[in-house]
Amino acid sequence: MSGNQGDGDVHKGLSTDPKYKISDRLYGWCQSKDSVSSLLAANPDLTPTAAWQELFHENRKGSSAREDDRNAEAANITDGDLSRAGLCGKWGTRKPSDLFMKLYHDALCTLDADPERGVVSPNLMGSCGTVPLTIISVLPDIVRHMSNLIVRAQKEVFLATNFWQNSIAARYITNALRELSRRAQARGDRVVVKVIYDRGNPRQVFDPHYIVLESDYTGNAVKLPPAKDIPNVDLQVINYHQPILGTFHAKYMIVDRRIAIIQSNNIQDNDNLEMMVQIEGPIVDSLYDVAMISWHKKPNPPFPCLRSPAVSATESPSFVDSHASVFSPTGSIMGHSAIIDPEKMLPRRPYGVEATTRNDGITNSANQGDSIEKSAHGRPIPNSLEGDPRQPPQSEQSAVASQQPSTGVSVVSSKPPGAGSTSEPLLEHTTDDPHYDNDLAGEIFRVQAAVSAKSEESAMLAVTKHLNHTMNEGYAGDAPDCDEADEMTPYIPYLAHEPIPMALVNRAPYGRPNHQSVTNPQNAAWISALRNAERNVFIQTPTLNAQPLIPEIVQACERGIHVYCYVCLGYNDAGEMLPMQGGHNEKVSHQLHTALSSTGRQHLHWHWYVAKDQMRPIPAIQKRRSCHIKLMIVDETIGIVGSGNQDTQSWFHSQEINLMIDSPQICRAWIDALRRNQNTGIYGAVREDGIWRDEKGGTIEGAIGVDAGRLSWFHGAIDAVKRLKGTGNF
Repeated sequence: MSGNQGDGDVHKGLSTDPKYKISDRLYGWCQSKDSVSSLLAANPDLTPTAAWQELFHENRKGSSAREDDRNAEAANITDGDLSRAGLCGKWGTRKPSDLFMKLYHDALCTLDADPERGVVSPNLMGSCGTVPLTIISVLPDIVRHMSNLIVRAQKEVFLATNFWQNSIAARYITNALRELSRRAQARGDRVVVKVIYDRGNPRQVFDPHYIVLESDYTGNAVKLPPAKDIPNVDLQVINYHQPILGTFHAKYMIVDRRIAIIQSNNIQDNDNLEMMVQIEGPIVDSLYDVAMISWHKKPNPPFPCLRSPAVSATESPSFVDSHASVFSPTGSIMGHSAIIDPEKMLPRRPYGVEATTRNDGITNSANQGDSIEKSAHGRPIPNSLEGDPRQPPQSEQSAVASQQPSTGVSVVSSKPPGAGSTSEPLLEHTTDDPHYDNDLAGEIFRVQAAVSAKSEESAMLAVTKHLNHTMNEGYAGDAPDCDEADEMTPYIPYLAHEPIPMALVNRAPYGRPNHQSVTNPQNAAWISALRNAERNVFIQTPTLNAQPLIPEIVQACERGIHVYCYVCLGYNDAGEMLPMQGGHNEKVSHQLHTALSSTGRQHLHWHWYVAKDQMRPIPAIQKRRSCHIKLMIVDETIGIVGSGNQDTQSWFHSQEINLMIDSPQICRAWIDALRRNQNTGIYGAVREDGIWRDEKGGTIEGAIGVDAGRLSWFHGAIDAVKRLKGTGNF
């Protein structure tokens, strides 16, 4: 289904249902050479809003009634529909899988009535790219990487986040901006930096995208650096919110229009486990288009990379010679034990407690349900992860490369610790003692050294210290040491590979206090995943209560699909107990389990998040060990990762950005990293009534329980105020 196919038979075999048909108009948008970003490149005097109007003037024809109807019925998609959807993306050299195309087709069809729903020009929604790195760790590890990307920028940085708060996390970024200015000054040039966030402000009633004055963004609440501290950086900041409930919840960064990251975290200190994915190649142009649309206004100064699309790049910024040196011959990070190369991982079950075994043996667990998975068609699922028939060639291992000193604060090398008799331990990169690296290899070795045991220190104690970071110094873990092969790996790199099919499945903000805005690429992709899966669906999310999602989970379980829900106990409980918000996580878990038949319950595997150094869930209100990852994996081959939670706010109101990838290899690496970097699958499973109990029947101290009581709305109102002030979770 390459975008390069001819379209002579494109209309044959199409669905006759107009709600699921790619109309000629939508097909034309996808085939167009023009996008918001290309029009801005051709005419810098245009605003992104004017460019959008030029492309899609008076093309909105949707209604809330149609939205509800579209999502209430299952689609009857034909091979002709999938073939036409295949022509609506630029997939590169790899043919997308049928499963990917079903999800993409359903997501794409939501744009027909209103292209604004996707927050990207339709001709850039389906694309391709590479994934050099994933991070699954606490927030400091992600902002460390962001700071390294920033200081290596040559022309431009675009940083988008939901909430920015003066914090240690923010200091990694502000330190990097100062270092970036020093490096730009040494080169004799300037770098443009744009920051967009959502900090509720009355001005947004009149101007949802308002330009923040320097006197405001340098104040104590945000504390970005003033112009005098970054003389070679041109910084501009927008505060964006669509009143009343249209939160800007997207979280991503683009550097030089060559590297992009999509992440789950805000820029504020917390105890969360988070996830970030770095992408390169043509898909970066799609994110760049999202950035232009979200910026909304004419930039001052202009974006320097408008005329330098990622698709024109001839070399990868990350897959350089030093990158292959990260990998040992066994597929681990050099000098360490955990296998991160999916091609060299041993067969194992994907999720739950069974994933802790590497053979046919099943670990006993009082909380675990049926241990034998079958597909929806009754076929047993092998006790392994299937190989990828579209496997890319592996890069040859190369010698460890050292780099030239940077203009920054330290001289670094990609050489792993312990590689030679004179090597010294790599110092941790902190806000008080910055150590920037010249490439990904250096970053990976440095972070892995930080999470690894030092002399006379247990491996799990090193993990505990890493998880405590800025929030919980001295908090103790109680989990036993794990096998060296199951060590925590915050940074998960991938060997060089050809671009894989990708798509952006976003949603636009909707401010009105109702649930009518349900039709958009994000929601359609999630629903389609549950409807089209043949084996299993994995969901990790801080909150799960969206009304359209619950029946889809029930139906999937009843038709034999194993649905794994890794959810954070107590995350934003008070806010979720407000009217129209769907209820808190414990209530939803209990309701789901009691709604299912006895057979269906065997296919629902609900787990509360358990941190790598713990043996039981900890309620999020304690702010000790929480999880903020937003991820869905379908049949271990399709991944959807980004900013969208499985809650009412993300389903109906917030602007979100999500990346959908088509790669069994990348998904395999994610699955194994999630197994190693948390203990959720081992200790987090609930009983058949949806309630967690320990071996003695005890429940979790500090948890609200299934019934929150009659005053739950009052607690929710208090928490909503905290969130507006930036002290609550979001």
